[in-house]
Amino acid sequence: MKLFRYCSLLTILILNVLFFSCKKKVDQATSDDRIIKQYISDNNLNATATGSGLYYVISTQGTGAQPNSGSTVTVKYKGYLTNGTVFDQTGNSGASFGLGNVIKGWQEGIPLFKKGGKGMLLIPSALGYGDQAQGSIPANSVLIFDIELMDVK
Repeated sequence: MKLFRYCSLLTILILNVLFFSCKKKVDQATSDDRIIKQYISDNNLNATATGSGLYYVISTQGTGAQPNSGSTVTVKYKGYLTNGTVFDQTGNSGASFGLGNVIKGWQEGIPLFKKGGKGMLLIPSALGYGDQAQGSIPANSVLIFDIELMDVK
C-alpha cells in the first residue's frame, strides 16, 4: 500500500512539473505576442503574422531570387531589442551565411523576401534564443531586425 501511495505521489509530482513547464512556455509566447503587437502599434507598422509568432514587414519588395532553407544569403541588418538597444549590425557590405545556420526566426523570415528586398522581422523569443541569454541579449527577448536581402545563392 505504501508503494502505491509513493507511486501516486510521484505521478502527481511529475504531472505538476510537466503542466507548469508547459504553462510557462505558453505564457512566454503570449507575452511575446503582446510585446510584438504593442511594438507594431507604437511604431505604426503594417506587419503580417506568419502563424508561428513571427511578424514581418516588407518595405521594398525586391525583384531577384527568393531564398529557401538551403540558400546562402548576404544580408545587411541591424538587430535590436524592443527598447531600441542595438545588439548587432553589419556594415554596408552585409554578412553572408547559410540559412540553416541561423536562428529559427531568420530561417522562416528571410525566405519571405526577394533579392533586393528590405523590411523588418519581429521575432518572438521562441524563434530567437529562447530562455537563454546570448551576449548582450537577455533571455526571453523579442528580437527586431531591419534587413536588406542583398544576395541569394
